[in-house]
Amino acid sequence: MTAPTPPSLADEPRAVRITTDGAKATVTVDGTDMSKTLAGYTLEHRAGQPPMLVLYPTPNHQAAFDGLAHVVIADEPDPGPTVAAFLRTVDPVALERAALARDDLDGTRHELTRAMLAQLTDWALGKAT
Repeated sequence: MTAPTPPSLADEPRAVRITTDGAKATVTVDGTDMSKTLAGYTLEHRAGQPPMLVLYPTPNHQAAFDGLAHVVIADEPDPGPTVAAFLRTVDPVALERAALARDDLDGTRHELTRAMLAQLTDWALGKAT
């Protein structure tokens, strides 16, 4: 028998209020201002479901919302350092060679840049093209 899961903010919808001027946001959950403890949030709303507010340490997003939402504390780190670490491993010679060998080069302006970005995306997704 497994131990019961401790309660979380996501168990029941919470009263949420978000106001922002585009640079700074005020986020309150159940009347408690959480703004000083947040670096950012994501608000998602799908048809037929209550909105979901995800709180995590990323730059603030411009938004406005006042209503009930499920609230989840994200454990996803900022992807920036991971992306930077990946890019530091890229061999520029191999990148150029792979980009020039792609079959989606179209002869238009900036085709090599587009091909390099597509190649980096493929490599990041584990595609060996």
